[in-house]
Amino acid sequence: MAIDDDVFIVPKKKPAHEIGQPLDTLSVSELAERIDLLREEIARLEAAKAAKAASAAAAAAFFKS
Repeated sequence: MAIDDDVFIVPKKKPAHEIGQPLDTLSVSELAERIDLLREEIARLEAAKAAKAASAAAAAAFFKS
């Protein structure tokens, strides 16, 4: 299959923050933005974890009966 000239390759977005990334070049406002971003991500991860735990508990209760 040939690639047409009008097919665009979209570059991957660089992550907003990488764990272990040097912080000395960031401004106070950039650090605050990243903290907010990471707090939102932590909340998202905790919600996913709680949903999976509830699902696992429901499955365990179902199969235990």
